[in-house]
Amino acid sequence: MIKKGNRWLMMALMATLLACKGNTRTGTAEATDAQDKHDFYASGNVASAESSESATGLQKAKTVVMYEMPAKLADRPEQILKRKGYITSYNSRTKAPNWVAWHLTKAHTYGSYQRNQEVFAEDESVKAPRATDNDYYNSRYDRGHMCPAGDNKWDKEAMTQSFLFTNVCPQNHGLNKYEWNDLEILCRDWARKYGAVDIVCGPLYLSEGERFRVGDSTPSQQKTIGRNKVWVPDAFFKVVLCRQGRPKAIGFVYRNEGKKQLMEEAVCSVDEVETLTGIDFFPSLDDATERRVEASASLSDW
Repeated sequence: MIKKGNRWLMMALMATLLACKGNTRTGTAEATDAQDKHDFYASGNVASAESSESATGLQKAKTVVMYEMPAKLADRPEQILKRKGYITSYNSRTKAPNWVAWHLTKAHTYGSYQRNQEVFAEDESVKAPRATDNDYYNSRYDRGHMCPAGDNKWDKEAMTQSFLFTNVCPQNHGLNKYEWNDLEILCRDWARKYGAVDIVCGPLYLSEGERFRVGDSTPSQQKTIGRNKVWVPDAFFKVVLCRQGRPKAIGFVYRNEGKKQLMEEAVCSVDEVETLTGIDFFPSLDDATERRVEASASLSDW
């Protein structure tokens, strides 16, 4: 059920998304082609393979299923970037991620590597123009992590890569400091409780539908920061999957503003987040499980 505090945002986002056919999801979990799934996850960009030698001396390749990975996007720019601690779908038009996904284990919630020695950096693996530190200067927006530094204390390289701007969006300071941070802490608690969780998060734009109508240009009503015109999200989403025991999932949507937002009112189902984003989450689950876990959500179940 959509909570009252987010109803206006849900309605506005759905209206703009549904107004443009080009932004409609190309298929649901039931309609996703199995071969497309396999090709996407088995590609060298997003999935690793491990080989084991059989008794006959031959080697067999075993594909690692990455349950955190959303389905491939066909309705917007997407460049998949695999990092040590996360994977991001980068959008060259918004100069920000479409989504960032990671598998958070209990072990990865601990570590000695701290963020105080890191600096935000341009991601030179994406073409210019791209987000830079200067774009955020005097913008009144924080450099908001999608995959948080706190989930990457387990490894020096992972911590450093979490500060790349392809893992960052302009985020209201109050949201970044309070509600978003509280949700990051809660996800780490869940990883410790259940052993691991799969997480995807990213930005939401009220002008999403208009964006696809105007092609590669930025719609006039879209707020941006800096010389490189980094898009400012109207809201942020996060979806979390737990596969321990009977699988379950939960979604959250927070407005990109400094007003207090109760976590209980930010809760929504994964299906609702899929409608808002046009992204198919957790497609590697079997269809029956995917339908069940994405249909509803409750904090009390966690």
